Amino acid sequence: MTTNIEKTSSFEESGVTGLVADWSSDKQAFDMPWGKLMMWIFLLSDTFIFSLFLTSYMKVRMSVTEQWPPVSEIFALTIYGVHVPLLLIAIMTFILITSSGSMALAVNYGYRGDKKTTAVLMFITALLGASFVGLQAFEWTKLIVDEGIRPWGNPMGAAQFGSVFFMVTGFHGVHVTCGVIYLLVVAWKVARGDYEKKGYAIVEICGLYWHFVDLVWVFIFAFFYLW
Repeated sequence: MTTNIEKTSSFEESGVTGLVADWSSDKQAFDMPWGKLMMWIFLLSDTFIFSLFLTSYMKVRMSVTEQWPPVSEIFALTIYGVHVPLLLIAIMTFILITSSGSMALAVNYGYRGDKKTTAVLMFITALLGASFVGLQAFEWTKLIVDEGIRPWGNPMGAAQFGSVFFMVTGFHGVHVTCGVIYLLVVAWKVARGDYEKKGYAIVEICGLYWHFVDLVWVFIFAFFYLW
């Protein structure tokens, strides 16, 4: 009896030790690289946060009694005297969708082992992401300076518009900015050949994050600019 207990205790100890060793080293867990698994967990938690933000926005939008600002006019641009509604947002959306395509190509070439093309495509994706952030900064400047909209007030209608808009788009903008930095760091390491031996799974992990950021923007675009 004592021998069996000792064997069971030894087995459990080695099992725990083995689990710790797997999770603390660059190995796989649940038939998936640990970095990819951690990214999925992070994206799942982020999904809950963005869902709460968008749900709160819907509640505010449906319960407010004041007139909601005409978003198609607020986010319009005038080109050669022609007033084009939502042109700025359409450009920003096109940029993010294009960046999602370049990121998908980067993952494809990464698994082929073509480090040069992978790095170039990741740099292009980062450049498109930086362009999106720049246009968002221009959008915020236009709202604050030209339209007088603040997080605590709005001269064009419901005061809640400014708070929910700046909160949700700002939170997404932070994600895009972090993604650009992440892409630049990984692309630089890919170009140096740091992943030639261990593989290019890190590129796919970057792709997961970037596609998530793009997908969230689709929902923000639908809720804030089309509704």
